[in-house]
Amino acid sequence: MKILIQNGRVIDPASGLDTKADVAIAAGRIVAIGAVPNDFAANRTIDARACIVAPGLVDLAARLGEPGGEHAHLLASEMAAAVAAGVTSLVCPPDTDPVLDEPGLVEMLRHRAEKLHQSRVLPLGALTRGLKGEVLTEMGQLTAAGCVGFSQAEVALANTQVLQRALQYASTFGYAVWLRPQDLYLGKGVAASGPLATRMGLSGVPVAAETIALHTIFELVRTTRARVHLCRISSAAGVELVRMAKAEGLPVTADVSINSLHLTDADMGYFDSRARLSPVLRQQRDRDALGAALADGTLDALVSDHTPVDADAKALPFAEAAVGATGLELLWSLALKWGMAAGLDLSTVLSCMTSRPARVLGSALNNLQGSVGRLAVGGVADVVVLSSEGHWYVTKEGLRSQCKSTPFSGYELPGRVRATLVGGHVAFESS
Repeated sequence: MKILIQNGRVIDPASGLDTKADVAIAAGRIVAIGAVPNDFAANRTIDARACIVAPGLVDLAARLGEPGGEHAHLLASEMAAAVAAGVTSLVCPPDTDPVLDEPGLVEMLRHRAEKLHQSRVLPLGALTRGLKGEVLTEMGQLTAAGCVGFSQAEVALANTQVLQRALQYASTFGYAVWLRPQDLYLGKGVAASGPLATRMGLSGVPVAAETIALHTIFELVRTTRARVHLCRISSAAGVELVRMAKAEGLPVTADVSINSLHLTDADMGYFDSRARLSPVLRQQRDRDALGAALADGTLDALVSDHTPVDADAKALPFAEAAVGATGLELLWSLALKWGMAAGLDLSTVLSCMTSRPARVLGSALNNLQGSVGRLAVGGVADVVVLSSEGHWYVTKEGLRSQCKSTPFSGYELPGRVRATLVGGHVAFESS
């Protein structure tokens, strides 16, 4: 299939390209950007007039409900949501049911996802068996099965010795460890510690839950030199520790959730369970520090933290409601909204979801390295056509995800995804 994307503003943050140009695609790869060969005969043409043509988005945190989803066709609906969001590559955490701690489970997930011919699924393997924090998994076998790193997901490791051994082993073989920095015991609350949580009678999670965990991780990284990705930093104090660790030269990267970039603890309203999230929503000073850190590169990537949650599991008292929210289909619009408010150019906004998360993945992309998160002649044609104009309202009916819970319900957001190509295949195109 030969595809020609015409008349678009081509933005590739990895190379600094920002120009009006055509993009020609053949056999799943980009064959030209700009001057299209005279003998190129397109089977299909996409008019990108008044739109942005960019690398496919890379989401470092999106749960798919597989394996173990309670609802039929949940994987299909979440993958459809991903391509509708312009996400061509996504990282799936290991806290599935069963946990991704066996090569067979990883292979099954990848096989099911590949059959749908939509986004690429890049699984994280469990760092410890069953995420119980006791016995390390067979990292070599899980890597061979397709895992791009190893994680405890939301389950904090209480045993520092186990974490040290995990980092030592990972460092020896060049594996990346993805850690959510939160102390097991201090992190058991349901809202950010502060006046609001106190007035509402909700158990709090202090900032120290994050900073203590970060101090521990950085001390172990200093001795092991393991490559660590920090998942969903949530506080201003956490940002400063990450900034200092990077200045020191520690091999660490970090991301932030789209929820933490826009919302604060005040968005819990009157015990609105849609705002029952992890990490917990903190105060405005934390939100502002996170946005500034993402803009200046201290934080490397912006993630949807997409977590399908059944409506019944949200229809409970705040402290008992399931944690999480749908986020894939909101990623571009919320990122654009943040960028507009911060006065950032489109290339900087896009880099948080393209070239920068691709650098986090690095060598784990194997044969895709150099193609994911960028537009390059000869590279794999993961391309998204985006609109930065117009507005839309977030409604349950407008979301393809099977699970509709989001704290952004009813919001008016800018921009839409017009088309998504994965490996040169048109996986989504808006009507």
